[in-house]
Amino acid sequence: MSFYLEILHVDKNSGARYGILHTPHGDVETPMFMPVGTLATVKTLSPEEIKEAGAGVILANTYHLHYRPGEDIVAKAGGLHAFMNYDGPMLTDSGGFQVFSLAKKRQLKEEGVHFRNDFNGDEELLSPEKAIEIEEKLGADIIMSLDECIPYPAEYEYVKASTERTLRWAKRGLLAHKREDQALFGIVQGGDFQDLREMCAKELAAMDFPGYAIGGTSIGEPKDVCFRMIENGVRYLPFEKPRYLMGVGSLDYLLEGAARGIDMFDCVLPTRLARHGTPMTSLGRVNIQDAKYKEDFTPLDPNCDCYTCRHYTKAYLRHLHLAKEEFGKRLNSIHNIRFLIKTMEGARKAIQEDRFNEYKDEVLRLYGDERGF
Repeated sequence: MSFYLEILHVDKNSGARYGILHTPHGDVETPMFMPVGTLATVKTLSPEEIKEAGAGVILANTYHLHYRPGEDIVAKAGGLHAFMNYDGPMLTDSGGFQVFSLAKKRQLKEEGVHFRNDFNGDEELLSPEKAIEIEEKLGADIIMSLDECIPYPAEYEYVKASTERTLRWAKRGLLAHKREDQALFGIVQGGDFQDLREMCAKELAAMDFPGYAIGGTSIGEPKDVCFRMIENGVRYLPFEKPRYLMGVGSLDYLLEGAARGIDMFDCVLPTRLARHGTPMTSLGRVNIQDAKYKEDFTPLDPNCDCYTCRHYTKAYLRHLHLAKEEFGKRLNSIHNIRFLIKTMEGARKAIQEDRFNEYKDEVLRLYGDERGF
C-alpha cells in the first residue's frame, strides 16, 4: 500500500496522536501543518525554501489551477510535482469552497454546482465527477471529494439536505476516481448538529475512504462551536485513517485540533500575515512597522532557527516593510511558515512524551491572544 497512516503513539492525556503518513512522494510525520501553494506556488517562496522550512505536504488549489494554466497543461508537464519542481507529497482540494465563496450566480443542484466563473464569466458546472477528473490530471498524492461548504449559521433542514447531498456526491466521486496512486478523502459536513455530523462521518467511514477531512469549520462560528464540530466528526471516523482539518492556521486551532485527534492542517494565514508585516513568534505577533523596532537589531524570534532569524534583524525587516520591498514579504513568509512547522515539531515530540496538554498550554500562554487572526 503506497498511502497509509502509521500511528506510532497516542498521548495518554489527550486525543493527540503521533504518526507517519506514507505517500507515493515520501513519508511525513503527523500532526503537521501544510503550507498553501494556491497556484502551484507558495507566495514569494521557492519549493527549496519550503522544504528547508521542514514542510512535508504542500496544498494546491483545483479551482484556480483549472483556469490558470489549466489541468491539461499541468498534466502535459508531468503533473504538479514536475510542473512546480516539488518532489514531496502534495494535496489538492476539490475547488468546491472557491465555487461557493468566489464564483457568481451559483445554482446548487443534484448534478453539481452551476456557476459563472470569476475569470472570464463563462457559465460552468462543477460536478463530483468533474472535480475528480481535474484532480487526477493535476496529479497530487491526496485529493478531495466535492462537497458543499455549508454557511454558518444555517437551519437544520438545510444542513440535513446539504449533508445528504454531500454524501451522494462523495459516492459518485469514489466511483469516478481511477488513479491508484492518489488517495481520495471524504469530507465530513453536518454544520453544528451532532446527529448530522455523526451520520455523515459514519456513512463516509462505510465508504472506506483512505482518509477524511472535517469540513464546514472556521467560517465565522465561535471557537467552542468549531471545536464541537471537530469532536462530533472525529469520534465516528476510523482510528487508523488520517484526519484533516481544512483551512485553519492559528496556533489555538492547530493545537486544539491536534488535541482532538487531527493529523493534518492547512491555511494561507502565515503567508498572508507575512505579506502584511505581521510575523508570528513564540512570544506573540509582531507588527513589524512599529517604531520600537527601528533600532532593534535582534532576530524576530529568539527561539526560531529559520533563515530569516539566523540572518536578519527586526530593524531590517521594518525597513523592508516600510520601503514596500518584496524581499521583506519573502523573509516574513519564510519565518511564519517555519514557525508553524516548528510548533508542530514540538507538538509531535510532546505527544511522544505524553505531555501534549502541557505543551499546548505553554505555547498558547506565551503566544497570547489569538483574537484578530
